[in-house]
Amino acid sequence: MGRKLRRVRRLKSRVVRSTSKAKGKTGSTYNAGLEAGYNEGLKTGFSCYDSLFEGTSIIIPSYNQVGYLKSCIDSISENTELPYEIIVVDNASTDGTGAYLRGLGGQVRFRVLQENYGFAGAVNMGMMMAKGTTMLILNNDTLVTDNWLENLMTCLQSSEDIGMVGPVTNYISGDQQISVPYQDVADMPEFARLNNISDPKKWHPTDRLPGFCLLFRRELWEKVGYLDEGFEIGNFEDDDFNVRVRLQGYSLVIARDSFIHHFGSVSMKALGDQFEEVNNRNMVYYMNKWGNPYEWIHHLKNGVFQGGTLHPARGEAAFYPEGVAVQGTGETIFWIENGLRRPIAGDWAGPVVRLPQVTLRRWAIGEAISSVDAHAIWQYIQDSSILAPLHGKVASGMDGFFYYIEHGAKRRIITEAAAMAWGLNARLQASLTFGQLAELPEGLPLIPPIKLRQRL
Repeated sequence: MGRKLRRVRRLKSRVVRSTSKAKGKTGSTYNAGLEAGYNEGLKTGFSCYDSLFEGTSIIIPSYNQVGYLKSCIDSISENTELPYEIIVVDNASTDGTGAYLRGLGGQVRFRVLQENYGFAGAVNMGMMMAKGTTMLILNNDTLVTDNWLENLMTCLQSSEDIGMVGPVTNYISGDQQISVPYQDVADMPEFARLNNISDPKKWHPTDRLPGFCLLFRRELWEKVGYLDEGFEIGNFEDDDFNVRVRLQGYSLVIARDSFIHHFGSVSMKALGDQFEEVNNRNMVYYMNKWGNPYEWIHHLKNGVFQGGTLHPARGEAAFYPEGVAVQGTGETIFWIENGLRRPIAGDWAGPVVRLPQVTLRRWAIGEAISSVDAHAIWQYIQDSSILAPLHGKVASGMDGFFYYIEHGAKRRIITEAAAMAWGLNARLQASLTFGQLAELPEGLPLIPPIKLRQRL
């Protein structure tokens, strides 16, 4: 599709130039027609803004590596036959990346940010812009190859249980790195062509897929949401996303019949002495957020959480508490209750958790609740002396964890970061004996929401 698209655009460009020469001096008639055509196109664009296309949105974050970005985009155009769109989100580069993108004449959709939001922030903006039924995150320092996307897509679509798929490459941490026979990148395409012969026997499950190339369905993003921008600049945001995908019950798969070349963390290496500082800070953020996330994944697989189930429509919100006030990009504050988000009518003085819109939509909209009633509920669950019913109370267990009591089940608050994010650390503890707590069935654990530096 990429090669055909470029030929069509060149033809249109010649038509426009010849038309301009022929009619450039016809004055107001031509200008009026031009404006009418523009307005009609604008109207059509707005009317189909929410429409999706059966193809892949390739999201490329970039920062000060315009040479690699050019090569990456060229490789996509030369080696991709399936329908796709390219979305580049640039983190305020100073090397002419913005000028390069503006000069592409519509070959890509792009956004040049006013500041560096890091890998997660750029990818999130690209996800918001995406129109494809599948999405693919791709590093700008990669070269894609013959049949790369076709083979990844075949693997992904082979089972509804597969959440994300990644290729093999010459340079990456983990199981996706393979030995390659070439020394010069000019010899790489021939190796890739021989490797990229579709073969289901080369699909292998894995516990981790680094974010240099990740393919997933749009439905997965609607369940899991954006990357966590609490991971600044880069590193560990992909590990975090992997965990959140697996908590939804999906598997991760390496498609070894798809190879792409990776020059290797070019933007991160450019940090120089700052790299270790950034990496360590993000590692600490990851550990504080999750503790041991694989424990929760294991428990979910083995049906430990008897007091809660994964509801497909709820997505990641199944791991969020009720009895809290949340807000999206608008001014409305919602009270979360019984699987619904109820608009609070009137002034709300309690704590509010900011969430992205894609997350907010996971709760069905309910009837409005007055701020007086919402505050009454809030004060009720704040009062530790009231134990019946226990809904909305926090209690501690012998295992050292705190639990949130909800609809007759105890939900383990996985880390202090989760308690702080939802304001549960400020609630007084209910005076339950360990025996009373043990009698309650164990519901789904509570995880912290992602952090955003931008409104999405």
